[in-house]
Amino acid sequence: MPDISLTMVAVLCLAALAAGWIDAVVGGGGLLLLPALLLGLPASTPAAYALGTNKAVAIVGTTGAAVTYVRKAPVDVRLAVRIGLAALAGSSGGAFFAAGMSTEVLKPVIMVVLLAVGAFVILRPAFGTAPAPGPVSPRRVLAAIGLAGLGIGFYDGLIGPGTGTFLVLALTAVLHLDLVTASATAKIVNCCTNAGALATFAWQGTVLWQLAAVMAVFNLAGGTLGARTALKKGSGFVRVVLLTVVFALVAKLAYEQWLA
Repeated sequence: MPDISLTMVAVLCLAALAAGWIDAVVGGGGLLLLPALLLGLPASTPAAYALGTNKAVAIVGTTGAAVTYVRKAPVDVRLAVRIGLAALAGSSGGAFFAAGMSTEVLKPVIMVVLLAVGAFVILRPAFGTAPAPGPVSPRRVLAAIGLAGLGIGFYDGLIGPGTGTFLVLALTAVLHLDLVTASATAKIVNCCTNAGALATFAWQGTVLWQLAAVMAVFNLAGGTLGARTALKKGSGFVRVVLLTVVFALVAKLAYEQWLA
């Protein structure tokens, strides 16, 4: 455990609380939590410890949000787990290729995609406001497993930021879910990918368990509160948060690409 002041621990706990809320509503909590850890830990601490501790904290909040959603939202748990297992495989593949691929080449492409997604959501006010009538076709299920599972899972292993947001968008578009149900399903998928990543970091010994345990309590509170807020406020509220996170992610990637 590195030497961290109580003030910094308190700041990290508040960041974990806010990140849990954001992640539960629409994904993207890692945009806040991981940078907070990178800045809060001593400069001599290897970045791998921030990544491992981030996963140890995030999986608790994600699980709390998933449980809250499953209790009160019409979530197809079996389908979510199938997508999650595919995402776990995709994430492993992405991590394998990450070492030999420059993410700087991919970031501008991701920014363009995010801007297109933001424009689409703005121009289509009905997007994700209500589920499609009738059962989901097998073709759409396979498409969701391929895109939201393998595809976005691969992205999570390769780059990572905004994975939860991409999941919500993909599940809404492919399965015709409303945004609240898509957020609920995304949390279950995130549990699968986080578990796989955490197992790897734990095996490598790059998790600060004491710090993670304290932050996880706040992340759990934020995740549970965020899920309840989304369920109470509905898809319109989630849509606003979604657009906010999308453009925040674009700004973050642009800063890393051209200003950092």
